Amino acid sequence: MPMIRVLRTRSWLFGLLGLLVVACAPTSGPPPAAPPAGPVAGTVSATPDPFTRDAAHRMFTHGYVAVSSRYIEPVDMTTFVVAGLRGLGRIDPALDARAVAGGIELRHRDRRVAVFPRPADDRGSDWAHLSTGAIQAARAVSAPLADADSEEVYDAVFDAALASLDPFSRYAGAEEARLNRGSRNGFGGIGILFEIDDAGAVMVREVVAGGPADRAGLHPGDRILAVDGQPFTRPNTRIVRERLRGPVGSTVRLTVQRGSRVDVSLTRGLIVMPTVALSMEDGIGILRLTSFNQATSDTVAGVVRQARANGARGLIIDMRGNPGGLLDQSVTVADLFLEQGTIVSTRGRHPEARQFYSATDGDIANGLPIVVLMDGDSASAAEIVAAALQDGGRAVVIGTTSYGKGTVQTVVQLPNGGEITLTWSRFHSPSGYVLHGLGVPPVACTSGRATRTEPAVVEGVLQDLRSHATPIAQRLSSWRHTAFEDTERRRRLRALCPAEHHEPHGLDEVVARRLIQDPALYAQAIGLVGANAARR
Repeated sequence: MPMIRVLRTRSWLFGLLGLLVVACAPTSGPPPAAPPAGPVAGTVSATPDPFTRDAAHRMFTHGYVAVSSRYIEPVDMTTFVVAGLRGLGRIDPALDARAVAGGIELRHRDRRVAVFPRPADDRGSDWAHLSTGAIQAARAVSAPLADADSEEVYDAVFDAALASLDPFSRYAGAEEARLNRGSRNGFGGIGILFEIDDAGAVMVREVVAGGPADRAGLHPGDRILAVDGQPFTRPNTRIVRERLRGPVGSTVRLTVQRGSRVDVSLTRGLIVMPTVALSMEDGIGILRLTSFNQATSDTVAGVVRQARANGARGLIIDMRGNPGGLLDQSVTVADLFLEQGTIVSTRGRHPEARQFYSATDGDIANGLPIVVLMDGDSASAAEIVAAALQDGGRAVVIGTTSYGKGTVQTVVQLPNGGEITLTWSRFHSPSGYVLHGLGVPPVACTSGRATRTEPAVVEGVLQDLRSHATPIAQRLSSWRHTAFEDTERRRRLRALCPAEHHEPHGLDEVVARRLIQDPALYAQAIGLVGANAARR
């Protein structure tokens, strides 16, 4: 099942059991295996492999064949390979590559080193042979490149080559790929967020509810002095992560200080990062979705049932700042609330990139009014859910125009344990518009007023819904009927409600609550979208 790559977020000093969440990307083929235990406790990484021609040829063949066959648009392999070889300049700025008549020229200090004929059949294996030959020739004249290990070379070449395609296609080495798989599928650990303070102390920042650390009685503020009897000296995030992480079912012993020193024995479990939180306010269930991983849809279903059991008269689904995640999870979350109609379709060059997802019977909210909160940082999987619920006449979107990240990435596993994240399709909303570069439009726009919660401002937003129904409906119709190629018109549409970052507890929530509390106005807002949009 493909997944949608999460936009790169800030890197914090702490990690979930050492996991820095950076990207969630789609898989190609069977699901990846559980993450390995990692290097020996206390080591930073295994010794990098030296560069060899045979291993490089396997790597480049695997990557180039995937790019040429799966990328969303046909790839000019000459341009792609030249971009990758020019990436060697990151290791030695004196190196350069360029396309010349009939081939590719390698240069060092502005002097020609070699010219390699362009492959006649444009096959990935032939281009891989050219690349490895060019790198070998470059190593003969470049001391920095000759000293570089295999990972440095792959990172330089693949990063530069993939960057020539689009901002979301990228390469991850073996270690980063292992972390990526953990963020998508879970990993063996104890279930904490930790941080390293200015004095070098490893502190428990948060404890994942129901995880091994929670069951063992760890608390925020605990200081971890040692793991399996080995104390921390000058720790960094990677070292702490590698000591805490391990195979599911394995035992780890922590020495913890909270006033006095205590030893705590834990059994590592499969840790999946929490992505859903529920709160109740004025009889309204507020679901905060921070991303989409393997547990998101099941958790949403559980908290909606909990909200209904607590007498909720409406739901607010807050996806502001949600960068996306797994495609199958976004589809399942939308399907929880939809009885019928399209959820999303994906279209790309590869036959497997063309998919169509429809809703199945059953609305877990049993018809409760739903308002979705979005902002300029809501992207990808979050946009699928918002567009599906809005086009299906099931929810009202409030906030700003969303990010507009409407491409799907597939992950290609490489022989070195790394992976290529490759854009291979675009998704289309139920009403037909291409989300990429456009985003999801709110029915009630709060741009420029996010922190203004005084009654006059709130009433102004609601009054827009009451008295400007026709302009709002026309804007939404234009959104659905503007061609993907019409970039200028799409830019103007986004400018009508500019994308911007919104913090919690502002105008969006107040308007959402007022709308749910006014059934007539809520029905009018739903009608502005057109309840049959998803079935047109």
